Amino acid sequence: MNLSARRSLAAVTGLGVTQIIGYGTLFYSFSILAPEMGRDFSQSREWLFGIFSGTLLIGGLVSPWSGRWADRFGAGRVMALGSLAAAVSLALCAIADQWLLFAAAMISTGLATPFTLYNTAFAVLVQVDPAAAPRRITYLTLMGGFSSTLFWPLTSQLLGSLTWQGIFLVYAALHIFICLPIHYWLSLLTRRTDAVVEGTSSPRSETPGSVPEHRRDAILTLIAAAFALTSFALSSLLIHMVPVFVAIGLGAAAVYFGTIFGPSQFASRLINMLLGPRFSPMTVAMFSTALIPLAFVVLLLAPPIPLYAAAFIFALLFGMGSGLNSIVLGTLPLSLFGSLGYGQILGRITSIRLIVSSIAPFIFAFFLERFGPHLALGVATGAGLAGLAIFVLVAAMIRKSEM
Repeated sequence: MNLSARRSLAAVTGLGVTQIIGYGTLFYSFSILAPEMGRDFSQSREWLFGIFSGTLLIGGLVSPWSGRWADRFGAGRVMALGSLAAAVSLALCAIADQWLLFAAAMISTGLATPFTLYNTAFAVLVQVDPAAAPRRITYLTLMGGFSSTLFWPLTSQLLGSLTWQGIFLVYAALHIFICLPIHYWLSLLTRRTDAVVEGTSSPRSETPGSVPEHRRDAILTLIAAAFALTSFALSSLLIHMVPVFVAIGLGAAAVYFGTIFGPSQFASRLINMLLGPRFSPMTVAMFSTALIPLAFVVLLLAPPIPLYAAAFIFALLFGMGSGLNSIVLGTLPLSLFGSLGYGQILGRITSIRLIVSSIAPFIFAFFLERFGPHLALGVATGAGLAGLAIFVLVAAMIRKSEM
């Protein structure tokens, strides 16, 4: 194994640790701690999750900056800055003694997320070894999938001996003492993309993209729209999955069917790790996007499909679509546009995706409460099908340009 391969494997291992911590502390812990926060500040669940949606919105707004800075200064250095920002934000949440101060501190965590999570982590892997990046991205998402598995029970266990404020301080320490050193080390392996900044040739080899130069802007816009529509469908159900299961008649069994999502997400990433190199990123993108509306259709067909069978198949297909979507978010832009300026491209895609993700649960909740689960699922199905149609259109445009 050459030096470049050893470095990229070491990078994906280190990033796997920081992604587990990042997603666990900044995302998955919130749903466990929200009831305690609500009691302390005398606020409803709706207000708390409204604030959480604000973190997604802020993350979407600053994502283009994280992408540009990753190209300009090196993605590892940007992630080190993100570790500091995450630690400060969590600490501010812990010491806030008034609702408005807490809300502002909570929303500020959204400033840290684009700099510490997948979109910048993918840029690190591309900058360390562009040729090996697609496979390394699959490895990273496979490791990152353990975040909820670890942090949901860990946060619940810590609540037995610590307040939510104490837990946030512990999680801030994880960013300082674990994530920051790893990201600083990665900053020594990643370099700025000189060609983007200065218009000169890059000092290291770059992988080319398949999109002709004259179609880059149009296809980038279409790809961003496809990911945004897919994200609308995913985000709508990720938060409302259990309430939807209850609404269609599953009752207390709704929680158990919801737990199928995580293992199916992991399984899809494992299968992609083993078989993915046989298929192009665009093929995987179309397949993963198709799984999401297909899952909704199965749920809408109950009956005549038995309700428990429909719920099981839905959770299986939905989890697989979600798991593969995380991978193609990193591999498809690299395949289409190449490694040069990858951070900026991924930042633009992530921006629109996160903004849509922040409003999707509210729109879905509106249809769910006003018109019932079937129309709400129909809206999410339409968004997923529209995303699939755009991916198919882009694939046709690329094939036509290659003829």
